[in-house]
Amino acid sequence: MNRTSLYFTGPQTVDRRREPVEPSADEVVVETRVSAISSGTELLIYRGEAPTDVPADETLDALDSDLSYPVKYGYAAVGDVIAAGDAVGDEWLDRTVFAFNPHESRFATATDALVPVPNEVSAEAMAMAPSVETATSLVLDGRPRIGERVVIFGAGVIGLCTVGVLSSFPLDRLVAVDPVGARRERAVDLGADRAVGPDEVDDLVADWPDPGGADLVYELSGRPSTLDAAIGTAGYDGRVVVGSWYGEKEATVGLGTHFHRGRIAVESSQVSTLAPETRGRWTKDRRMDTALSRLADLDLDSLVTHRVPFDEAESAYRLLHERTGDPLQVLLTYD
Repeated sequence: MNRTSLYFTGPQTVDRRREPVEPSADEVVVETRVSAISSGTELLIYRGEAPTDVPADETLDALDSDLSYPVKYGYAAVGDVIAAGDAVGDEWLDRTVFAFNPHESRFATATDALVPVPNEVSAEAMAMAPSVETATSLVLDGRPRIGERVVIFGAGVIGLCTVGVLSSFPLDRLVAVDPVGARRERAVDLGADRAVGPDEVDDLVADWPDPGGADLVYELSGRPSTLDAAIGTAGYDGRVVVGSWYGEKEATVGLGTHFHRGRIAVESSQVSTLAPETRGRWTKDRRMDTALSRLADLDLDSLVTHRVPFDEAESAYRLLHERTGDPLQVLLTYD
């Protein structure tokens, strides 16, 4: 049995390679229906902006290499189980499942690495489960409290999913910030109270009553320069959660009077691990279950702007790189 796998082979270069699939007795073979492209990490790899000497993801068996070229990457595949090893029960056959697997036409994996797709969730929505799981981690790390003012910089897929998750919290206000008008409209549709452009943030926050500024700010734009604006928006004793990964891009941050006297806390949030203070009660499975419970409630279909056949994957990455037509979620589809 063979498969076709997508490899990043150099800056702005991808290739599809024919490879054998050799499942062991305790594995199943999954025929991929759809996989979602991450416009964060995958674009860094595509552009040659990711460090090459770090593991792709030590927590996922399917991503056991580093990020040097050539590299398979991707972590949002949905498909159907078409074969099962001798040690696997027949109940797995024909099930539609999700896996944190790179972009390829089929793959072999152990059943404990699979998440069955709930009946009420479409394959396309399930391919976006990692984005909702990331949003769940961001909320856990941000620890929003009742009546707080929350500002989210970046209304890409992760930012919009975070808006959707936070919209059910009893916040005082939830504001999204993005330079693109269509994304601001989507943020409001998903539950933001306001959505403004970057040049409107200062005036908006200046009108807020004492104590001024935001209690909680998320930097999810992927742009290092935005971190400075996020810190500037936080009020006294405010928290800034950085969910963006900048790769090898450097962030120049002004840590002057506002930051220093304002006792502003800046911390990272990364979905591969759970923060130490939450690990006692939260496992990765619990976090995924929580994300799955939100999938059916969020209008994820509205975030899918492009569906590209796997055989034309080059055009999908070029589209995201050049930002032609403001793509949000781009899906690869498999015949």
